[in-house]
Amino acid sequence: MFQTELGARAQAYVDGHMDELIALIEALCRIPAPSHQEDQRAEFIQKWLKEAGAKGVYIDEAKNVIYPVDEAGKDALSIFMAHTDTVFPDLTPFEPRTENGRMYCPGVGDDTANVAVLMMIARYAAQNGLKSPSGLVIAFNSCEEGLGNLKGCRALMERFQGRVGKVVSFDSGYDCVIARAVGSARYRVEVRTEGGHSFANFGNRNAIRYLSLLIDMLYAIKPPEKPGAHTTYNVGMIQGGTSVNTIAQQAEMLYEYRSDDMESMAAMEKAFTAAVQAVRAMGVEVAVEKIGERPCMGHPDPAAQQALVRECQDIIQRHSGLRPGLGAGSTDCNIPLSLDIPAACFGVYRGQGAHTREEWIELASLEAGFKSALRMVLNQAEGEQAEFSNS
Repeated sequence: MFQTELGARAQAYVDGHMDELIALIEALCRIPAPSHQEDQRAEFIQKWLKEAGAKGVYIDEAKNVIYPVDEAGKDALSIFMAHTDTVFPDLTPFEPRTENGRMYCPGVGDDTANVAVLMMIARYAAQNGLKSPSGLVIAFNSCEEGLGNLKGCRALMERFQGRVGKVVSFDSGYDCVIARAVGSARYRVEVRTEGGHSFANFGNRNAIRYLSLLIDMLYAIKPPEKPGAHTTYNVGMIQGGTSVNTIAQQAEMLYEYRSDDMESMAAMEKAFTAAVQAVRAMGVEVAVEKIGERPCMGHPDPAAQQALVRECQDIIQRHSGLRPGLGAGSTDCNIPLSLDIPAACFGVYRGQGAHTREEWIELASLEAGFKSALRMVLNQAEGEQAEFSNS
């Protein structure tokens, strides 16, 4: 039976390092890390871990920082991860501010606070020589956000292919455990026509019109209705044309569909392709580029998946007093779940405003989150039984 109490040594570690944790979150906030440009954060994390005594820490080709706590020769690894990228494109440092018990900064929660907590846990693992019968890896991965396309997690699953027993991703807050993967397919669609002068060439085909026809067809699609599944679609951006008196030669859009069900994803792909072909049949050029793809739920062992999710819920409730709900989402867990590997996602704070420049976290909530994340890792370690409190 898994444990939820922290032992005296682990409890003392959390109690004695809360101020350092907050300072570490502030330091990370000041390091820009858009998707695909996480180099500075990766280097900072690697240096910090090495100075903390972590052995064998390395940065891979995907810009993941990997700490093989106890990995050699193990074939049922527990991988704990937090993503280093933020959704913001800024390459100039942000400056966090603290006010009324809250820390404000773009990306402070998603996913900076989680990265900082996992760094502190990695140091605890290094300084206490944690070992695991099934194997233990801590990773700080790249490219979780937006068009990062889960590149970092994909690389991790490829690196440890066939050796992963479960994955826990620390992301967002602890009010919800993400237990189901929402997949997505994202496209850039461009329409081209002959265009021309709005007066002299009146009657020529207008790319904006044909793009509009395509959008209208896409919004006429009825998403599959399947018990227990949810499917959506969206046109998120359109642009094109030259001027008010020019018949547009070019127009484009960004389009996506999402679902937590593989069959529904396939049905949406078929409907999208049919709409594109219908517009092409009108004699205009339609170019389609897939710019992002995230797999949805596979078929992990139901008992193992349920046990992992319940473990997350129980631990969070024990340390925070809050019983988190269950949800579906698009996270790094999409990759292991699509490969039938049990996985779950939760975060270490309470706050609001993720993906906005007004994002904030409640500093007092970090203690419960820190304890919950540390307990999850310690549950995989050998010799920790003696460290557990019996209260």
